[in-house]
Amino acid sequence: MAWMSWTLPTALFFISIATILVGMTVWQLVSPSMERRGFLPLATTRGDRLFIGLLSSAFIHLAFVALTDASIAIATVLCVIWMLILMRWG
Repeated sequence: MAWMSWTLPTALFFISIATILVGMTVWQLVSPSMERRGFLPLATTRGDRLFIGLLSSAFIHLAFVALTDASIAIATVLCVIWMLILMRWG
């Protein structure tokens, strides 16, 4: 049976996602979100924007790995910036 190799970056990634989900759940309980329209072509809530941001960040990373030889840290910085923009103005 093959087991997943839990490296520090892998563990930090999953801990970060879990922390974001717990934080968003608490935020939703304290202050329920309303749908709003931003630059995305549909009305979204905070949770919708989080899901769209995480999914698009995965595609940004995949494209970056496929199309460049640069450090993955650059893609990570781009994804963090993308998530901040999307969560604020999306």
